[in-house]
Amino acid sequence: MPSASTGASTIVDASAATAAVRTEAAPAPATSTGAAPLDVVPADSRMAPGGPGYRRMSLALFLAGVATFALLYSTQALLPLISGDFGVTASTASWTVSAATGALALFVLPLSALSERFGRRTLMTASLAIAVAVGLLVPFAPSVGWLVALRAVQGAALAGLPVSAMAYLAEEVRPKALITAIGLFVAGNSVGGMSGRVITGWVAQEWGWRVALGVIGLIAVGCAVAFRLLLPAPKHFKAGSLRPAVLVRTVRGHLANPLLCRLYAIGALFMTVFGAVYTVIGYRLTDAPFSLPQGIIGSIFLVYLVGTVSASTAGKLVARLGRRGALYLAGGTTTAGLLVSLADSLPLTLLGLVLITAGFFAGHAVASSSVSHTAKEGRAQASALYQSAYYLGSSAGGTLGAVAFHAGGWAGTVALGLLAVLGVVTITVVGSHAARAQRRLVAVHR
Repeated sequence: MPSASTGASTIVDASAATAAVRTEAAPAPATSTGAAPLDVVPADSRMAPGGPGYRRMSLALFLAGVATFALLYSTQALLPLISGDFGVTASTASWTVSAATGALALFVLPLSALSERFGRRTLMTASLAIAVAVGLLVPFAPSVGWLVALRAVQGAALAGLPVSAMAYLAEEVRPKALITAIGLFVAGNSVGGMSGRVITGWVAQEWGWRVALGVIGLIAVGCAVAFRLLLPAPKHFKAGSLRPAVLVRTVRGHLANPLLCRLYAIGALFMTVFGAVYTVIGYRLTDAPFSLPQGIIGSIFLVYLVGTVSASTAGKLVARLGRRGALYLAGGTTTAGLLVSLADSLPLTLLGLVLITAGFFAGHAVASSSVSHTAKEGRAQASALYQSAYYLGSSAGGTLGAVAFHAGGWAGTVALGLLAVLGVVTITVVGSHAARAQRRLVAVHR
């Protein structure tokens, strides 16, 4: 597997790469050559494509990803309707998205400690159960303040799922299949984001945004039940400590790793672009020259299918270009999409959204899998820090994107996105220089 994406090359622990312990076989029968008995290397018991439990695991986490993103971004396509119903501005309505993603970012690290202590499957189940219960209450919010508050609770509950899913995959899936497995989980995110927005758009056009949110809540219930029934019990989880000192020491170690910090920043910046674009796009398409109805605007989110493909094929992309090359391609694709979307043409705007979505999901899949690949211990905390940065980027992107749109229209939102992509490219370049410097240092010491 190529070295990690944005910095010094990662030394892969052989025990983590194979998880096989050499054991002495029973004495072999004597042969005419007098050869000594050979050691036997047991097969890796972790899951791999085609192996036992892999399909069930993939489908379970795919459905968990669907539920997570459908709930987390359930109000995003409905922001113009929420603005009109409560009589608030776009920036105020955007808090129904930013509150959820911001709360997720704040709670993901504390909940990662619970994941280390009580197990990945247990915490994912609890997170989905609470988020789904709150989701059934959200349609009855009497004011925008109550709606924002309920969405914040929902985001906090969902915080336990993505970090536990990444850690579960790192522990239960063979290293060579890890990027593909994480790509499938991220693909579930894209399907959830897409279906949630498309469904809410058409339902809201006929029966209003409250009914639309209720439908999403019921879909999430079905996903949560199926997830719990399908996900195989973990076989390689080892309970950790809940002591704060242990958590602080682990987090400090991750934050002292320059490569991990670069990956965290890349995830945040990619999500800033994505959060800004998809928070504001409904307002742009509602206004002239497009003036589209709510159902059609919701259908625009079908472009998420492009993200499903780009995320699930991230492993092949990394195999061909390396992690840094894949990140450069993702950043370039996102930049092209932002520039194309400036045209006051619906086909070109849609093409821009396709490119932005493809670039974002590819970049996210590569960066998040690199975190799991790099961290050799405290994987839940390593993933938690990535998720925290990622969703802080989403929260910032949603709020700043709305502010930029209010100040400068769609061009203002695009400018914000271009600055974020420039940050991704700059960090990746810095990481490339760091990798070369380390290789030269190693060569000198040899």
